[in-house]
Amino acid sequence: MADSQIRFGLIGFGAWGNFHAGAIAKTEGAELAAIAAASQASCAAAREAYPKAAVYSDYRELVRRDDIDVVDVVVPSHLHHAIASAVLAAGKHLLLEKPMALSIRECDDLIALARKYDRLIGIGHELRLSSLWTKVKDLVDGGFVGEPQYALVELSRRPYRLGSQNWRYDIGRVGNWILEEPIHFFDLVRWYFESLGEPHTIYATANSKQPDRPELQDNFSAIVHFPRGAYAVISQTLSAFEHHQTVKLTGTKGALWASWSGAMDRTPHPTFALRAFDGERVEEVLIDKITGEVYELEDQMTMLVEAIRNGRPLSCTAEDGRWSVAMCLAAQQSVETGRPALIADVLPADV
Repeated sequence: MADSQIRFGLIGFGAWGNFHAGAIAKTEGAELAAIAAASQASCAAAREAYPKAAVYSDYRELVRRDDIDVVDVVVPSHLHHAIASAVLAAGKHLLLEKPMALSIRECDDLIALARKYDRLIGIGHELRLSSLWTKVKDLVDGGFVGEPQYALVELSRRPYRLGSQNWRYDIGRVGNWILEEPIHFFDLVRWYFESLGEPHTIYATANSKQPDRPELQDNFSAIVHFPRGAYAVISQTLSAFEHHQTVKLTGTKGALWASWSGAMDRTPHPTFALRAFDGERVEEVLIDKITGEVYELEDQMTMLVEAIRNGRPLSCTAEDGRWSVAMCLAAQQSVETGRPALIADVLPADV
């Protein structure tokens, strides 16, 4: 397969699915062979934008094709398990948007299917491919800050888009709002603190501007406890403007301060910076590649092509995706009870 095109199927052609299609089309070694979309309007838009791709209104027709190598699934969260299961059972590799699923049981089902059919599952935590957020990881792993002790991941943004048929504002379809975007930040701090071991306890709180809709969390904060006394704070508000993310990380020797800002999360023209303190002086760290989720999406496709062709490690595995779901479920449990939650209570022994 080293010299052949990797043929992609795409399930979901909404706003973000459209970006996925563009990223696949730009990727060397990839071919967008087929698209499945839920509505006639989306099918028509897909045919117009990608006339060489077959377009289906039923994803099962796409999955049944024997010439598709990998299927990229970009649909509302409550559909992830059923569609991803069909993809894996059909013998296709899988790229699945976060969250991996809405429960640990569903995550475990997908991992078992991938093992049964010897297929890859990549989870769409694209921050792991960012030139900015990855540089933080490289500096931490290289010992620049010493042993990591504390991190703050903070996001200030305007509210989520409603999504197709307002699915993000339906808690039955979104699962909980922590699974919608804070899940990225739980994944990020677990990645940064990897050398310390797995997180064990989360305390979280949230509130809503709508008293009759407490599940729609406009403001959310959590403290995640790791071994050796390290901890991370994750905080998000949807009551602000534009899209501004910050990571501050300190250790026994130094500190890092990374920031990203844009008019919206998918802006092609963000501003971003990384400052590093080695205990004596502060320096600006050059980030020589533009960063943002539209760019990391393209890198994700390249990563997947190389994983299928050459065995390159996935940036975020199914096991990582499972952990992120577990952290979010524990955080939601803490919000509801007002008490710290043990991640072990929602995460059975590793599959």
